[in-house]
Formats: sequence, C-alpha cells, structure tokens
Amino acid sequence: MIVPAGYYKDFRIMLLKNEREQVAEYGRKMIDSGLVKGTGGNLSIINRGESLVAISPGGMSYHDINPENVVVVNLSGEIIDSGNKPSSEIDMHLMLYEKRDDITSVIHTHSICTSTISCLRIGIPPVHYLIGFAGIDVKCAEYATYGTKELAVNACRAMEGRKAALLANHGLVAGADSLKQAFDIAEIVEYCAELYIKTRSIGDPVLIEEEEMKIVIDKFKNY
Repeated sequence: MIVPAGYYKDFRIMLLKNEREQVAEYGRKMIDSGLVKGTGGNLSIINRGESLVAISPGGMSYHDINPENVVVVNLSGEIIDSGNKPSSEIDMHLMLYEKRDDITSVIHTHSICTSTISCLRIGIPPVHYLIGFAGIDVKCAEYATYGTKELAVNACRAMEGRKAALLANHGLVAGADSLKQAFDIAEIVEYCAELYIKTRSIGDPVLIEEEEMKIVIDKFKNY
C-alpha cells in the first residue's frame, strides 16, 4: 500500500530504522572508497512490505548524514519522514524499484574510471570475468539531464538484464538485493573500468566470449 504523507507523524519510533542506518553507513563507505566526491552520488533501500524507500538527502556531506537525515518517501516520491529533501535522482531510484523486482537497493556513483568511460558514451565489455557480477557487460545509457525522468527511463533501459549501467557523461548506477551487494558491484565495475582503460592504452584487449561469460555468471549464483 502507499502510505499517505503525515501518516506517521504521531509515532515516536523511527521509520525504516535499519534501512536508514544502512544508507548512512554506506554513504560514508561510498565517499571513503573514492566512489564519489563531495556530495555527489546517492543511494537508497526499498522496504517493499511497507511500500517505503529510504534515500540519501540531496546536497549533504556523507560524513554529516545520520539515520535521522535519511529521507523516507513513498512510492510516489512524497516525503513521509525527514526535514531534508531527497536526492535529485529520486526518480531513477523509484523507477528501478518499480521495474525490477530483483532490486531492493540502488547506488549511484561518480567514480573516476566509470565516469571517464561514460564520457565516451560507450559501455564496458567483458575485459575481465568479474564484470559478470553486473552482467555479460555494462551498457551506457543514453544521455539525459541529471535528476530527470528521462534519465531514469534511460538508466532502466540500459540496466535490462544487468545490475549496473553507465550514465552518459555522468557516472554509474548499480542495483542489487542488498545495499552491500550494490556497493560491491559498484566497486567491481569501477575496477573493470580501470582495467579497460589501461588495456586500451596498451592495445586492444582480448575480450571474454559471451558463452564463457554465461558460465561465469552461472557460477557466481552460488559464489
């Protein structure tokens, strides 16, 4: 069900306490690991039972974010709890949750190597088998202005059959069934992006064939 705005105002318990704690924790990890700079990027978790989403606030330093600062919204994007505004990329998060039942956590980063490749508006091919945690490869979504529904649509399209996508001239978005897994995928794709850049600087990398990648992805299911 969709919980109307103001429904929980008289309750003293913290809404989505566990989810908000995770968003605050992984926000700090995201900036400490170099996946973002400043206040860039964003992350969220959906509680499908409550039909609510905990999402990082916009324009706030990650080391200053505590669980109370994390914004709780309903599936229409209405603020249910928090004095802050949600991330400008809220449409992308909500649309991914709407389109993908297998995704319960989303992380968007501006990591340097994935962002570099996104500025070429190309994807990341299977230069290393670890790309299999995201899919057979990682596609690049068509360009759209940040914070728009058009970007959300493009990101969802590029992520079809995959758990990550590049955003043209922007960065990376990754989704998984936990924030830890989404974070791990973001780090792995950044590693593969760095490998791709470095191998391309020497010559033409020998890519892993699709059939082999399918075998790798199947093995990862029990990893």
